[in-house]
Amino acid sequence: MKLFFLSTVACCLFTGKLLAQDSALLAKQQTEWKQALAEADKKLEDCQNLYYDAQKQKMKYDTIGLAQWRYEMKGLKDYRRQQEIAFIKAHPNYQVSAEALKDALGYLPDDIRIYDKLFKGLSKEVQKSKEGILLKKSIDGFMAVRIGAVAPLFSSPDTAGVSINLKDFRGKYVLLDFWASWCIPCREENPSVLKAYQQFRDKNFTVLGVSLDQSNKRAAWIKAINDDGLVWNHVSDLTYWNNAVAKLYSIRSIPQNFLIDPNGKIVAANLRGEELFNKLQELILH
Repeated sequence: MKLFFLSTVACCLFTGKLLAQDSALLAKQQTEWKQALAEADKKLEDCQNLYYDAQKQKMKYDTIGLAQWRYEMKGLKDYRRQQEIAFIKAHPNYQVSAEALKDALGYLPDDIRIYDKLFKGLSKEVQKSKEGILLKKSIDGFMAVRIGAVAPLFSSPDTAGVSINLKDFRGKYVLLDFWASWCIPCREENPSVLKAYQQFRDKNFTVLGVSLDQSNKRAAWIKAINDDGLVWNHVSDLTYWNNAVAKLYSIRSIPQNFLIDPNGKIVAANLRGEELFNKLQELILH
């Protein structure tokens, strides 16, 4: 009995030592990751602070300044992402590389195939870790709705409770537009979507809106549709971020959209402003 007790104590001490070593190794990797991104993070912080300081000195909301700031921030975020990708490529055996890849992936990956390839370049040990398994599931979700994939089919209730099926739109170009009445950037983008709809609705094009509104905000959803003049079909199960269609399309931020061709294939995604108009003109008029 005494021998068993001593063996158990020794085993616990050995396990504790291993856990401490693993923890120290992970902390070291996290420090390296942080250092690799330090320059990019400093640039992002400085850009944000400069914008906020400038806005405090203005008498009214500066939409032109906001647009310029968003443009600059996008460039800095792209630069940071490239630094993060370089870190992941250089350290495929680091456990923290799975965390770094998740961070680089974000809510709206630019080209999911890049991240899928990065994941496959990680060591088998990292891929099969808890973080790796969750990351793979997330990547697979984005891969299912990448450009070139067949758009996943679904049915969802419209404003009158009548079920609308995506399959019924086959034979047309359809913009699957994810938005919500409470989403300010979505509402700002609605005029551009409306302009494209008015221009191309007689040329085999339509829009299907999917709202991430909530059950107690049904009236706000319908009011936003009417106020913004969105005269196309709209669906929602009114379950906020638990919206079944949003989950099917790996939606984690809005506004987002997918342009689906007459055969049901995704041919473009997240088209904004004139980009949407130009893409439709390229596909439909040429």
